Amino acid sequence: MSILLHKKVLIAISGGIAAYKIAFFVRDLVKNGAEVRVLMTPKATEFVSPLTLATLSKNPVYSQLNDSEGNWANHVELGLWADVLLVAPATANTLAKMAHGESNNLVLTTYLSARCPVFVAPAMDLDMYKHPTTIENLALLRKNNVHIIPAEKGELASGLVGEGRMAEPKTLMQHLEEYFESKATLRNKKILITAGPTYEPIDPVRFIGNHSSGKMGFELAKEASSRGAEVVLISGPTHETLQNQSITLHKVTTAQEMYDAVFQYYNEVDIAIMSAAVADYKPKTVASEKIKKKEETLTIELVKNPDILKKMGETKTNQFLVGFALETNNEVVHAHEKLQKKNLNAIVLNSLQDKGAGFQHTTNKVSIITSDSQHDFELKSKEEVAKDILTFIEFQIRKK
Repeated sequence: MSILLHKKVLIAISGGIAAYKIAFFVRDLVKNGAEVRVLMTPKATEFVSPLTLATLSKNPVYSQLNDSEGNWANHVELGLWADVLLVAPATANTLAKMAHGESNNLVLTTYLSARCPVFVAPAMDLDMYKHPTTIENLALLRKNNVHIIPAEKGELASGLVGEGRMAEPKTLMQHLEEYFESKATLRNKKILITAGPTYEPIDPVRFIGNHSSGKMGFELAKEASSRGAEVVLISGPTHETLQNQSITLHKVTTAQEMYDAVFQYYNEVDIAIMSAAVADYKPKTVASEKIKKKEETLTIELVKNPDILKKMGETKTNQFLVGFALETNNEVVHAHEKLQKKNLNAIVLNSLQDKGAGFQHTTNKVSIITSDSQHDFELKSKEEVAKDILTFIEFQIRKK
């Protein structure tokens, strides 16, 4: 299986003769299972047809901030979509503008708003490539964590022979594969993650639930997948969505449905991260019709749901099992009690006393607790929290 499978590669083409090579590169990326989108500077369209690249990438090609009908190409969205941005060919002009933060075309605005790793493949005549300003611009880009794919020696468009020729598609592919290999720290690992709330029906229209959005679990699933893991995500009702086809998503509603789904996979996984907010109780009986408002009070008898996490702790063999605890008081004490009672390897604690943490936030503030350690983290986006949690798990597994 290719390391590029389901990876999102955004290619930005600037106006050099080497642009024609990108058609072959796009074709090879798609063959290897990558999702590819292409941006072009206006000048680049003079060297290779947008139609050719759109056909090969199976996606529209963007070259203007606004198209002929006035529709805006969302450079921020494109930058957020990508797992990696490759600027190839990167002319001396484009390199200079990237290095100094200019943004007068779609390629440059996307570069400045991208949060993903950025690679550039320079392409220009040999004297331009060796000019002190080009050398300085490349050094500045390196300082800003841009990966440089060095130009190669060969025949150039000017007829001269020397360094400045854009790396061949095979070399570009190798650099991307090596990058993704270096990030695949959980490759060959299978991870089970739960997310969201459970809803326990009272009647056909009412339920007992909680305010969990499911975002933490979804971010954990996306991050684990980006590290090469095979991910099974079991989610209660949520508005969160996935575009990653390499994650197996099971949607459930009740605690019993989540229990059944968890134990469908649990024996096969290496790691289980239980971030779902599962209802502890459910109505003993569920009305077959909507309950009418007749009396001043309504009594609903509740019974315990199955304790999914406790059962997982009792039956685990070699799995690394992580639970979550959302507390309102005596947080650390209660987290340690849960850690021990459920036979967990670690527990992620967050408190409703911390502003910006817990349900219905895009941020979280957590502590990761084991039997002999506690690691406290600052308030971060849930995307960053997911990275912290998985990095911690990787470290603990390596210690075993």
